[in-house]
Amino acid sequence: MSILKKINEHLEEWILVSLLAVSLTSITMQITMRFIFDNSLAWSEELARYCFIWLIYIGIAYGVKRSRHICLDVVYDIVPDTLKKVMLLISNVLVGLFALYVIYYSVFLIEQLTNFSQTSAAMRINMIYVYLSVPIGMTITLLRLIQNLVHVIRNWDSILTEELKEM
Repeated sequence: MSILKKINEHLEEWILVSLLAVSLTSITMQITMRFIFDNSLAWSEELARYCFIWLIYIGIAYGVKRSRHICLDVVYDIVPDTLKKVMLLISNVLVGLFALYVIYYSVFLIEQLTNFSQTSAAMRINMIYVYLSVPIGMTITLLRLIQNLVHVIRNWDSILTEELKEM
């Protein structure tokens, strides 16, 4: 159980740190090769770009998990506490519906790409691995939204005091 709890608490962080390390190493190697050895690597910029794409979609899930996305505080601050809780529920449901929409169409796109076997220019990897960032990232986002909804419903009476502590 302890391993599952650690995975639940830190999955996105581990993935984000790993992707960032690979991306930065790749860029550093490219800079070193270009300016010190007067030669460049064909694959390093492409690897950094694909890591960045994965970073974006996993970062969305991490932002949802930590409730750190942009919100319209002006409206949120002037409404009564009960309405704040309802707004929190509605926003999680709407983002969840958007995530489902994106997952559906990204899987549809990936199914179409399997027929073409498109590969990247420099690394010659199948582009499906790049496009998989969308459904995987949004699925993790959806799971985090469900966790947030369960948390809000279970802690309905104390939810606003928890938010104030986090700020």
